[in-house]
Amino acid sequence: MSAPAPLSLALVGAGPVGLSLALQLAAALPQAAITVFDARPPGADPGRDPRTLALSLGSVQVLEALGLGAAMAAHGTPIRSVHVSQQTPTLGPGLLPRPLAALLLPEGEPVVRIAAEELGVPALGTVMRHGALVAPLQALWEAACAREPQRLTLRLGTPVAAVREQADGVELDCGIVERHDLAVIAEGGVFAEQARKALRHDYGQTAWVGTVTLARPLDGMAVERFTASGPAALLPLPPGVAGGATPSADDGQPRAALVWCVPSAEDPVAPLDSASRLALLNTLFPEAVGPLTGLSPLKSFALGLNAERSLVAGRQIRIGNAAQTLHPVAGQGLNLGLRDAQALVAALVAAEERAHRSGSPLDLKAALRRIEWQRAPDRWSLIATTDLLARGFTWPGPALSTLRGLGLAAVGQFAPVRRALARQMMYGWR
Repeated sequence: MSAPAPLSLALVGAGPVGLSLALQLAAALPQAAITVFDARPPGADPGRDPRTLALSLGSVQVLEALGLGAAMAAHGTPIRSVHVSQQTPTLGPGLLPRPLAALLLPEGEPVVRIAAEELGVPALGTVMRHGALVAPLQALWEAACAREPQRLTLRLGTPVAAVREQADGVELDCGIVERHDLAVIAEGGVFAEQARKALRHDYGQTAWVGTVTLARPLDGMAVERFTASGPAALLPLPPGVAGGATPSADDGQPRAALVWCVPSAEDPVAPLDSASRLALLNTLFPEAVGPLTGLSPLKSFALGLNAERSLVAGRQIRIGNAAQTLHPVAGQGLNLGLRDAQALVAALVAAEERAHRSGSPLDLKAALRRIEWQRAPDRWSLIATTDLLARGFTWPGPALSTLRGLGLAAVGQFAPVRRALARQMMYGWR
């Protein structure tokens, strides 16, 4: 039997999803030629990107297997617990029978607490700056390219203008025309700058992001607070990580990354100065957080859902933000993309093994159909959950506020539901 010809794979996008996929493919398919394209200039420092990422436990395990354990230990903050609550719901002892209120609202408001200890894991995930993750991933890929330059390549400063389907592969227009067996699009961008996909909805919300200084550390607690104007979240950061916050980054004060979602049409944040923004923030978060004492300059971006119905089109597959851009309410977009990458590696390895056993050419289209089918439950359940949270917690009216509060309180008080939710956030749909 003749062995199938080695694959030629083009990966468009050198972010966390694209680089982690490249490293996994290089190890799993030792004969494959893999080229990573990115528009980022060759001299640009990937470590300077201050965006904050919440990595689930499943994502942490994938990245540790790639050799990022030391980087995550040095630059990440383990998430030991999650605190989710609803601010001032129309729900309380006066509206519920006393025994039910005591059961559902032991803290006086709907709260869900999830602890790593309860689930028997060391941490629920890790918080890292985007740049602190991409820089070591790029270094690992550059080292792999140096070891095997005949099959592994990094093409920075090379935007891909178009990908065209051919009978036996794809053509990439990247200044010159190149042919590959498969193109993986892992270059996403933010909602406002993306081309329209099959499913698109503008939530009419703006996310303000930055860094806050706290009077006391969060001790590994991630906080999600549902307010009347939208969700607000705090993610714990290592001491001294400021991301543009004031005072200086080396003062050792406890800090957290902030994601603050508000209506775009009546934005309460935009007209305020920094002191007024800080004062408003201090009215939003629960007592478990403690006072916020400082606030960095904030950046804003529009929020929406923008998703493809199918990951696959011929010999092209989209993963991560290139396939679906989600509302940040659950912080799961990157984790979904990393699971997409894992599934692609597994499907290509299985297809290559079948081709070796049968002596027939590798059936890429069958492998891609299998990925589509395998990824559908995880992908669509997360898209639906995120969309429901993004819309549902901003629907006005006391009746809806009461229903939301009851639902959140029930999740918080019934351990099997709480643990099932936590496992899905850690590992995705299984």
